[in-house]
Amino acid sequence: VRVSTDHQADSGLGLAAQVAAIESYAKRAGHTITACHTDAGISGAAGIEDRPGLAAAVAGLRRGDVLVVAKRCRLGRDQLAVLMIERAVAKRGATIVSADGVGNGDDAASVFMKQVVDAASVYERNLIKARTKAALAAKRKAGQLTGEVPFGWTADAAGNLIEVADEQVVLGRIMACRAAGVSLRKIAAILTQSGVATKKGGTVWAHTTVKSIIERAAALAA
Repeated sequence: VRVSTDHQADSGLGLAAQVAAIESYAKRAGHTITACHTDAGISGAAGIEDRPGLAAAVAGLRRGDVLVVAKRCRLGRDQLAVLMIERAVAKRGATIVSADGVGNGDDAASVFMKQVVDAASVYERNLIKARTKAALAAKRKAGQLTGEVPFGWTADAAGNLIEVADEQVVLGRIMACRAAGVSLRKIAAILTQSGVATKKGGTVWAHTTVKSIIERAAALAA
């Protein structure tokens, strides 16, 4: 079973329903469930190496076993990742089935349905990404917080960004150096040598931090 967000993982939203669907299918098919593995808060686009629950499930398979998912989209939302999962399962002499019955089997119609479901899963994932990107862009344009508070600002209780004068001066210095062609590492060294405090209060700057600050400032200005 798998859910892709931390909220769903914490609340159990979706997990219980998936387990119930799998148990119902197993009972109808005469299978005995030997283990239940969960990937909570993990994207369906992740490969098997980044999904400990799935990796453990595949590792426990023996010839003739069946790996059951509530719906094929729970297996993954990336066609290449799903293909790699199927190959790993096949190498162990096991099969994958979906509790809703869609795409089960090796006949032409079943293979076609698997391809359709996989393509639809990728399409849905891309739609979600596009909607999320648009929503975040709208919040940034409205001057509202998205993610961590960026360097140069603080946020009020409503999530509205408010400029921090001292940090804005440093931000202006960073942007001016970058515009002059100064490297990220050099900017980080200058800030460190000057004893400028980072957002978290540290005094050692990394070039990756400088890069992130510049990118977020650019996003806010867009």
